[in-house]
Amino acid sequence: MRGLLGLSRLIDLITEKIGKAVSWLILLAVLVSAGNAVVRKVFNVSSNAWLEAQWYLFGGAFMLAAAYTLAQNEHIRIDVVYSKFSRKTQHWIDLFGHCFFLMPFVLLMIYYFIPYAARSYQSGEVSSSAGGLILWPAKGILLAGFLLLGAQGISEIIKKIAIIRGDMDDPTPYVPSHQALDEEGSEEARA
Repeated sequence: MRGLLGLSRLIDLITEKIGKAVSWLILLAVLVSAGNAVVRKVFNVSSNAWLEAQWYLFGGAFMLAAAYTLAQNEHIRIDVVYSKFSRKTQHWIDLFGHCFFLMPFVLLMIYYFIPYAARSYQSGEVSSSAGGLILWPAKGILLAGFLLLGAQGISEIIKKIAIIRGDMDDPTPYVPSHQALDEEGSEEARA
């Protein structure tokens, strides 16, 4: 298990570095959008390339930060139900969700995006908009985002198993707004 936890730490480190770096793409997208709007209003000049560039930047930030969001335990879940369970049960729910929902979906997306991005790159596919950008970088970002999410999914599965087995402490303890009953249903948890 020690080797797997080492792999998990490496994946977490890569995910964190990429997630923090791509957060700057949002600022860049805002600047491109504002610049495009100013040029369009002041000089009555517009470009589909600048419009598409801001889409690429926002899409890159969203796709490449998805794994970081998962690593930070900030993904969407139904907290109203989830918070009713003990932390141990929450770990089992997370493990089940990662294994039977997240990973099959991610693997399916990777399976479809590899040829999708490759065909776009090989053909030199360009936007159908006049003056638009080449499309393969955007399609490559989709593939890269799912590859990162898949790697982080593996890391989360390793950590959940280690936590359940007692091989490591919970790195992201979830503290619900409504205290869940612990495994024994103790009086302290009910208070």
